[in-house]
Amino acid sequence: MNIQSTKNGTERVLALKGRLDTISAPVLEAELKDALSGVETLVLDFEKLEYISSAGLRVLLVAKKVMQQRGGMKLLHVNETIMDIFEVTGFTDFLTIE
Repeated sequence: MNIQSTKNGTERVLALKGRLDTISAPVLEAELKDALSGVETLVLDFEKLEYISSAGLRVLLVAKKVMQQRGGMKLLHVNETIMDIFEVTGFTDFLTIE
């Protein structure tokens, strides 16, 4: 997985490319720990994300809990395959997906 990070004021955008799975989830988790300092809004751009596993879902859950206390988190450009996973797992109930 490839992560492109940009910051605009108190907003951090992470664009993910590839697969968010058992191997790459720790990479995203480490990136989030470094990238969230001073951030009030986290935007995850899933336009080029092909797949997400349960390990990736766990990272999203932790990020959501952290960002809920700071401001917010939203996901952009979620494809149909990943949206299906979010719906089956109930993640659509608490994630902001635009």
